[in-house]
Amino acid sequence: MDTAQTAPSPDQPIADLRIGDTRVTLLGTAHVSRQSAEKVAELIDSGEFDAVAIELCEGRYNNIRDPDALAKMDLFKAIKGGKAPMVMASLALSAFQQRLADQFGIEPGAEMRMAMEKAEEKGLPLLKIDRDIGVTLKRVYRSVPWWQRFNIFSGLLASVVSKEKIEEADIEKLKEGDMLETTFQEFAETSSEIYGPLIDERDRYMANEIYAAVRVEKPKHLLAIVGAGHLKGIERYLRELVAREAAVTAVAEEIRELDRIPEGARLWRWIPWLIVGVIVAGFAIGFARSAELGWDLVSDWVVINGALAAIGAAAALAHPLTIFGAFIAAPITSLNPTIGAGMVTAAIEMYLRKPTVEDFQNLRKETSNWRGWWHNRVSKVLLVFFFSTLGSAIGTYVAGFKIFDKLLG
Repeated sequence: MDTAQTAPSPDQPIADLRIGDTRVTLLGTAHVSRQSAEKVAELIDSGEFDAVAIELCEGRYNNIRDPDALAKMDLFKAIKGGKAPMVMASLALSAFQQRLADQFGIEPGAEMRMAMEKAEEKGLPLLKIDRDIGVTLKRVYRSVPWWQRFNIFSGLLASVVSKEKIEEADIEKLKEGDMLETTFQEFAETSSEIYGPLIDERDRYMANEIYAAVRVEKPKHLLAIVGAGHLKGIERYLRELVAREAAVTAVAEEIRELDRIPEGARLWRWIPWLIVGVIVAGFAIGFARSAELGWDLVSDWVVINGALAAIGAAAALAHPLTIFGAFIAAPITSLNPTIGAGMVTAAIEMYLRKPTVEDFQNLRKETSNWRGWWHNRVSKVLLVFFFSTLGSAIGTYVAGFKIFDKLLG
């Protein structure tokens, strides 16, 4: 197998190479550029290509095809399944996209939409080559120390929700990467742990997907449309695969490995139960000394844990009964790691203020402004879940330290 030379262009970088009898053209695009969308249309209309690959995963592809997909989700099922942070992250990214459209008249991903439309129009096979966004976020999460994880999640929300105006610098960053990369830019620039799963792994993943598709489907000329920031990495990995004449089975195994979610350390699975054991032991020691001390410790646990969870629910502007429910539920759920206070408060809030079809339909538009997160009933449920969970978690540690301070005092 031989390769051809790269043919760079200042605005639309292009790389050409051969995999066996197939010619592959990598087009580097800017995700917020009208010129990129026009270039995609021009190339596909040329009739040179018999297959098209795009830098999208199945989920992002479906979101483009059906922008109202979020309206069809089972909100409580998502929360119960531990997907609330992922839903909030997806909402935040969608909000950032909406604000770009409102402020600059730019719709990110226009070139991908153009590729989808043109491929369908020409009857060309369309390959989705990027890794699932959920897998990427989980691998980012697993790759960093535990103490950085909250900073990353809060930074994700803050960077796309809190600013009233999007800076021109953000637009320039988007010309090289995508919304996900821009959001994590300040972390990725200084952290190899984040750069790996966010950028380098995706370069390798997309190269493997392209290589496998070419070896199996054998198109004559494949056009792969990727972000300009990914082009060099994908080209490098493709050339490596070509040079070693990688077997399709080996490539498939590498894709499976890149799709795998690393397991967390087993120690962290037991820590919640360890904390429960320590707290219960504290109660037992207190009652062994005197009933008065025992009930005093229980009172501290209920008041501190319940109050902080209730404050969290109140910060989300939850219904008064939801706030009361947070106060009652948190001291109990904190002693049962299989259910969290946030799950209870979210269920109560959904029962009392059931999201309407209109709330789902307006979700993307309303969450483009930070006030909308507290106005829309769908996003408010997520905020109630997040803040009451956070309040209960803080309450667990504060109350725990207070209990043992009294026992040791």
